[in-house]
Parts: sequence; structure tokens; C-alpha cells
Amino acid sequence: MDIPALLKRSSGPVTRSRLVEDLRALGLAEGDTVMFHTAMSAIGYVPGGAQTVIDALAEAVGERGTLMVTCGWNDAPPYDFTAWPPEWREAVRRTQPAFDPGRSEADHGYGRLPEALRRQPGAVRSRHPDASFAALGAAAAELMDRHPWDDPHGPGSPLAKLVERDGRVLLLGAPLDTITLLHHAEALADAPGKRFVEYEQPVLENGRRVWRRFTDIDTEHGAFDYSAVERGGKDAFAVIAEDLLAAGIGIRGRAGAAHCHLFPARETVAFARTWIEEEFRDAAR
Repeated sequence: MDIPALLKRSSGPVTRSRLVEDLRALGLAEGDTVMFHTAMSAIGYVPGGAQTVIDALAEAVGERGTLMVTCGWNDAPPYDFTAWPPEWREAVRRTQPAFDPGRSEADHGYGRLPEALRRQPGAVRSRHPDASFAALGAAAAELMDRHPWDDPHGPGSPLAKLVERDGRVLLLGAPLDTITLLHHAEALADAPGKRFVEYEQPVLENGRRVWRRFTDIDTEHGAFDYSAVERGGKDAFAVIAEDLLAAGIGIRGRAGAAHCHLFPARETVAFARTWIEEEFRDAAR
């Protein structure tokens, strides 16, 4: 880490109090339910690192507020292990530990903050191994409760409950294509060509390890073939997010050195669902 460069870019250390001030100026308020995506390196030098960011976010939304992140499962078996040679496949089935919401690490690809948040005292993690989320705060248990095994980004999911609570999505230095909430719009969209995946992962049921089969939209390669809409090589989610901002949905700002965006969950999903349905219905004609 190039500390002098981070200090220069952010005009000095980005302290907890400075982050709280910046987040409130952006529009975060007492009682908000906020799902956040963060790029630590974009913020600048933060004394205390991930813990300071979590503390600042928690202070910004207060005791009545709730923080939420997407976690996944870092050590999940690969989707395609069922196509491996029989002896390899059986070795995985025999020895792969079950997903444990309290112990299994969040996907490292999501950065430091999801793992840091899910380890906080009082944090609650949803039961789904591949699409798990975690939350901290007043509505944490409600958001994470009974995460559907199948269609885990659709109705009844933590994302659906975020929308029902009129929650918000904060990109704290994270790029526009990281808005996980758009998977909820994909799950709801009534459009041709939607792509699904099936896979197997072990979970704990009544203390026993059980292999369970899951069905979901294809979040890895895309729930739809977006190749025709990825303008200038941009990921489809970034294109949708840019169109959201152009439509006046979402706020731009800064926290530390980071460019930030704050999107209202309900309006974001409604806009994105319509965008997807119109795009792919037209393509099918």
C-alpha cells in the first residue's frame, strides 16, 4: 500500500468522523437500511481500515439503521465439480465441509468489508451458501430470515426485503457494475432468454451435513445475454446504473477520496426490471 499517495489523494487521513460527515452530506440518514459496496483503496488512507469504515457507516445510520452486504462463500465447491472424474467428485462429496453461516468466510472477491461485517458482534448472516448476505443493526434478523433456497435473489430474498423496507444501496468507491441489487431485478424480470444454473452445495440441517441442490439465475455469466447492450465495453450493470443516474435516480458525491453513489432500492429495481424487459422483449421480436 502506497500510504503517501493515499494521504495525498484524500488530503490527509480519512478518519471515522470525517467519513460520517461525508456520508451524511451524501444523504445517509438516521434509520436508513443500507446495502453497501466498498473499494477501500479508493477512499484514501483510513486509520483502522475496514473496522473504521463499518463504524462510520453504523454511526451514520444510527441505532435504528441497518447495514447489509453480499457475502457468498469463499470456499464453496465449484459449480462444475459434478462433471469431474468420479474419484475426484466423490472426494469432494465426502470431505467438503458444510456451509456454516457463522464460520464460512465471505467471498474474498467482494473485498474486505463483507467478511469484516459478518464477523461483527450482533451480525446476522443468511442461510444460503452461494448467495448469502449479512446484516448488522436493527433490521438484521428480519432481512436475513428464511432466505429461499431456490431463486435466492428473487421474492423473499434479502434483496427483496431491502426493497420492501425502502432501503438504499451505497457504492463507496466501488464501480457502478457492483450493484448486486440488480440481480433482484433480473430475477423478477419477465423477459425471454433468461438463463439459470443448477448446482449442489453442502449445508447444515439439524446439525447434519446434507448436500442440497439449488436453482438460481446465472449471476456468474449473466442472467441474460447482455452482449448487445454493453456500450463501450462497459458491463451491463454499469450501463443500467448510468441510465439510472441519467433518469435522475441516484445521488453522486464523495467520501474521503472516493467517488460515491447512493441509489434508492425500490426505484432502482423498478427501473432496472423495466429496462431489462423492454430490452429483451424487443430483441425477441
